[in-house]
Amino acid sequence: MGFGDLKTPAGLKVLDGFLADKSYIEGFVPSQADVAVFDAISSPPSSELCHALRWYNHIKSFQKEKASLPGVKKPMGQYGPADVADCTACPAPADDDDDDLDLFGSDEETEEAARIKEERVAEYAARKSKKPALIAKSSILLDVKPWDDETDMAKLEESKLVPVGYGIRKLQIGCVVEDDKVGTDILEEKITAFEDYVQSMDVAAFNKI
Repeated sequence: MGFGDLKTPAGLKVLDGFLADKSYIEGFVPSQADVAVFDAISSPPSSELCHALRWYNHIKSFQKEKASLPGVKKPMGQYGPADVADCTACPAPADDDDDDLDLFGSDEETEEAARIKEERVAEYAARKSKKPALIAKSSILLDVKPWDDETDMAKLEESKLVPVGYGIRKLQIGCVVEDDKVGTDILEEKITAFEDYVQSMDVAAFNKI
C-alpha cells in the first residue's frame, strides 16, 4: 500500500485519484491518518489535482488541533491504494565498502527502479481516470456564536436559535456542500466576516453523503 512518493507530482496524482470518492484517508472524519499523509507532502497539490487540493486545504484548517484528532499514526505504507508501494521516505541505499562499489551498475538499477515505479503509477492513474467522476458532497451543521446576549438576534427568529447559557443564543445552520467547491475553512471565513455580530463558528457535525 502507499502513494508512491508524495513529494513528487506522480505521488500527488495517485493521492488525487485515491481521494476522488473519499473525503478522508481513512473513515468519515479527520484523523491521524490524514495528519500523517498531510505531513508527508512538501507542497500543496496543483489546482489540476482538485480532489487532493480539496482534501489538503480541509486538513490544513485542522492544524491547530491536529494533535487531538482521533486515531494513531501508522507507517505511510499502511495508507493508500493496495497496488501502489510507498516510497515517500525511502532512504538512499548506502554501501561503506568502496572496493565493491559498482557505480555503473547502481545507476542502471536506479534508473530501472524509477522506470518501473513511473509505469505502475501511470497504470493506476489511467485506471482511475476511466471511472466516472463522482460529485462528493458533505452535510455540515454549523454553530455560529454571537458576542454576548446584547447581539441583535431578532432578524434571525425564523432560523434555528439554540440556547447557550446566560441568555445567549447561537445560530445553528445546516447545509449541504460539494466538497470540491466548498470547505469548512471557506464557510468560516465568510461567516466570521460579520465580525460585529459573530464571535466564532464551530463545526458541530460533518457527514459524508
